[in-house]
Amino acid sequence: MTLSKRDFFKLGAAAGGAALLAGTATSSLRASDSLQPITGDVTPIGVDERKARVAKAQRLMAEHGIDAILLEPGSAMLYFTGISWWRSERLTAVVIPREGEIAVVTPFFEEPSVRESMTFGSDVRTWNEHENPFERVAGILKDRGLKGGKIGLEDTVRYFIVEGLKKAAPGFEITSALDVTLGCRMYKSAHEIALMRKANEVTLTAYSQVWDKLEAGMTPADITAMMRKAQASLGGQGIWGMALLAEASAYPHGSGQPQTLKEGDIVLMDCGCQVHGYQSDISRTFVFGEPTKRQREVWNTVRRGQQIAFETAQVGTPAGAVDDAVRKMYEGLGYGPGYKTPGLSHRTGHGIGMDGHESVNFVHGETTKLAPGMCFSNEPGLYIFGEFGVRLEDCIHMTDAGPAWFTVPPESLDKPIGRMG
Repeated sequence: MTLSKRDFFKLGAAAGGAALLAGTATSSLRASDSLQPITGDVTPIGVDERKARVAKAQRLMAEHGIDAILLEPGSAMLYFTGISWWRSERLTAVVIPREGEIAVVTPFFEEPSVRESMTFGSDVRTWNEHENPFERVAGILKDRGLKGGKIGLEDTVRYFIVEGLKKAAPGFEITSALDVTLGCRMYKSAHEIALMRKANEVTLTAYSQVWDKLEAGMTPADITAMMRKAQASLGGQGIWGMALLAEASAYPHGSGQPQTLKEGDIVLMDCGCQVHGYQSDISRTFVFGEPTKRQREVWNTVRRGQQIAFETAQVGTPAGAVDDAVRKMYEGLGYGPGYKTPGLSHRTGHGIGMDGHESVNFVHGETTKLAPGMCFSNEPGLYIFGEFGVRLEDCIHMTDAGPAWFTVPPESLDKPIGRMG
């Protein structure tokens, strides 16, 4: 069975997920043996930048009337603090008060390991197995001079934490922290853009090493193993990917049916990696052998859709207008309407950064206006159930002058890789 992109995100887009696609065919492991890492010219996010993020979050908390935010392990905790941890039934959390220093709550036996991951701050409050960790959170709030107010939570925070806070800190109202966290994370710094550009360079270079090494009889696992090896050799981390063959390419996140590559098949690949925690996400569609007229026509239409999306994505434009512009063109050619197939059955693009999918999206009805620092995928695929699908996906970032490509889409189905922006 082909593991989907969605499955990889459920696995945290981690190397463990990539290993599931490692494959067994030795022929698929031949690619990229001579590749060397290309990530040595970029540096990870430093302490000063993380402290500046916390300071911005505190300014936004003051603007929105939020007295503290609580972060569970995940990309938001890593973004603000540098702490890389995982979620379990035992509470580990970061509290950022509107004023004062951050604090960490964690089980007693985890403290040494958590401190290893910390990049700044020294207030770590531990709890033992028979104790209530939310009383430690309440203690932090009290020590920061807070007797009541609002505690902000992201929408991924688990319900047992909501209940625990209500009981341990009854004087506080639970509210959304998205105005704060998205207000910081949605707008990437020049440093973040550089890390994302490098991640995209890794993935695009890997595609250039893999696409012409496809062989008849390969399975999706063989192909993704080749791509995984190339990205790893180039210095990518957190590698994920999928390959869909022939009819399976019509289903954006794959099929459980057995697939082997044969002459004339569409090969749709969707792959990415991380560099210092920042993601790439690139899709390419090839034909193994000589393309048919119909395959070329659909590929060219998708490429045109990408360009329309790019040209529509101007500063001040509502994000939903990008999706609408692509669908209008597609519907004029008989696809759709809307999300119906044959046509574009998913949104035109998604936000991207430390997570593969972030807010906001290029999707109908999204009113958020595009602004410098925002980053998106641009992937207006076309899917014809029972035949094949085509997806080209390249990411863009918004500048003061408008959109800029991380990777420039390919010129044609005969030159299917593209280049760096």
